[in-house]
Amino acid sequence: MENTRRLLAIMARLRDPEGGCPWDLKQDFLSLIPYTLEEAYEVADAVERGDFADLREELGDLLLQVAFHARLAEEQALFDFEDVAAAIGDKLVRRHPHVFARVEFSSDEERLHFWENSKLEEKRERTGEEAEGALSGVAASLPALMRAQKLQKRAARHGFDWPEVGPVFAKVEEELEETREAFQSGDRQHIEEEVGDLLFVAVNLARHLGVDAETALRASNGKFTRRFGHVEQSLKQRNRAMVETSAEELDGLWEEAKRAGL
Repeated sequence: MENTRRLLAIMARLRDPEGGCPWDLKQDFLSLIPYTLEEAYEVADAVERGDFADLREELGDLLLQVAFHARLAEEQALFDFEDVAAAIGDKLVRRHPHVFARVEFSSDEERLHFWENSKLEEKRERTGEEAEGALSGVAASLPALMRAQKLQKRAARHGFDWPEVGPVFAKVEEELEETREAFQSGDRQHIEEEVGDLLFVAVNLARHLGVDAETALRASNGKFTRRFGHVEQSLKQRNRAMVETSAEELDGLWEEAKRAGL
């Protein structure tokens, strides 16, 4: 707790109009959004790399964002850091009656149903409004791939889903053909729409296969980066520019990278 108090004191000093940091003093809730998102992704990156020394550092950077937002709120008499901690503590206890209140759930599905109903009830208490629909709680600000998967999971919980994976494969093929037809039409708006549909159904396929689409794509991004780096380095050793290299030779170097396990 001593270090937590120290962090909050440092944050207050940085925001002090008399002698604080000019950059920190200029920030508001909206301006901090990119930094908060960036720090969350850097936490994920450290976990995926298994670098736990870096994870400790990145979690600290993310905690700073929480402290910063809480400080802004405190200055506006909205809430403070203690209120944030109290709220999440209360929420965890409320959403885990099987741990804290001796409630027994007969299955994971029943437990998940309770969790979702708890979220809806919390929203009603907070806003005084009923949820607009089954998908209303999925934040529009999420990365598109992650939001697609959350939307599909939420719809599936309400019975809107294919019962097995076979029709999803067929839907991927259908959307791919529609994308091809849109490309042949030359209509840019239609092409964009069909590419979006193709990506959306690819996420649905990942979900049916038990794969987290965001995690899978991050892994593929990393794989592409490693293999591209191999191609780049190989050409550099030969004093060759990539733009001057044939597609066949580039493909050969790419296959070489695959055989090397990159």
